[in-house]
Amino acid sequence: MQKPQDIRIDDYDYPLPDERIAKYPLARRDASKLLLYRGGEISESTFSHLPEWLPADALLVCNNTRVIQARLHFRKETGALIEIFCLEPLAPCDYLMSFQTTGRCVWRCLVGNLRKWKQGPLSRTLRVEGRDITLRAERIDHTDSESHEIAFSWDDAGITFASLLEAFGELPIPPYLNRESEESDKVTYQTVYSRIEGSVAAPTAGLHFTPEVFAALQERDIPRLELTLHVGAGTFKPVKSDTIAGHAMHTEYISVSRETLLALATTTRRVIAVGTTSVRTLESLYYMGRTLVQHPDATAEQLVVEQWQPYDGTPDIPAREALLALVDYLDRCRIDRLVSATRIIIVPGYRWHIVQGLITNFHQPRSTLLLLVSALIGDRWHEVYDYALGHDFRFLSYGDSSLLLPSDPAKP
Repeated sequence: MQKPQDIRIDDYDYPLPDERIAKYPLARRDASKLLLYRGGEISESTFSHLPEWLPADALLVCNNTRVIQARLHFRKETGALIEIFCLEPLAPCDYLMSFQTTGRCVWRCLVGNLRKWKQGPLSRTLRVEGRDITLRAERIDHTDSESHEIAFSWDDAGITFASLLEAFGELPIPPYLNRESEESDKVTYQTVYSRIEGSVAAPTAGLHFTPEVFAALQERDIPRLELTLHVGAGTFKPVKSDTIAGHAMHTEYISVSRETLLALATTTRRVIAVGTTSVRTLESLYYMGRTLVQHPDATAEQLVVEQWQPYDGTPDIPAREALLALVDYLDRCRIDRLVSATRIIIVPGYRWHIVQGLITNFHQPRSTLLLLVSALIGDRWHEVYDYALGHDFRFLSYGDSSLLLPSDPAKP
């Protein structure tokens, strides 16, 4: 039996013409096409009819993260343009605290045109909330690594970093759109239920939902839970190695309330994840809980899910037991929210624990997201994508959607 690490990325390739990549969304979110994969049968509908196609006992789980205006541009006195792409907060290391910081904060960032920024701070002045504010950026490290520690400081203690990002920043739309972000993207590249700021990419499966769709779900008594995973820039990172063993997954930060954990632990409904980010969060919760069952005194750092942890041969436990262990952990720590991180990779051979269905867009060839889809529906992904290509579906972030309901997620 093939080890997951030995999976060849060449086996997850398909031709995707540029004209099939949706550069802009449809005028109405829920007018997008919806591919249906239900028990092996493939058909199509429109997203506005999603509630009619979901199982009566479905439970939807959505990622309520909100995309921040993470791209900052500075121009040096020489005229060189430097782009700083904020990835994650370092000081303070909590997203909410960093956004509320006044005066100074430190972030891990990608830097464009780095060779033109040898030393010294960058600065830029803009009018923010009726005041002229100068924002400075200074490199703390001077390595040649992929990301860098950048200290931001500004000259008005009454202005938060969140306000500065809103004024100075640009929304980071996906690079494969091959265009600059536009004012309309500030609305269309956010889900209607986005609330918790921190992502640098949208959980795009949720972009199709509208208040009307949610009203129809409520009429059919299909409940919804929310959790948070802040999507990192690594979601666009291509697999460059021949086998998946050579691909390093990025770290993403999650936040799940005690109420949601308890609801997941006690539900008898079929859990349908809205998007791959919700999948990664839900399945990571299982491994965090399993760690606590095996090691009740585990620290918060030990709960972080490592890339290959699901394939280490450790015996499984019931998902309910794992989730209740997390609830007990929060109670012992006297906190009402689990905040942690995951580097999980879900590939063919993965054994599913919580997720039993998926709403998702159509993903790039040779991507870890396509591997996740294959882990859920097996080699039938070829037929699903061939159908989408042959029936004028629009691909990637602003494209159309699919509802994937395998009869048995553990054995597609």
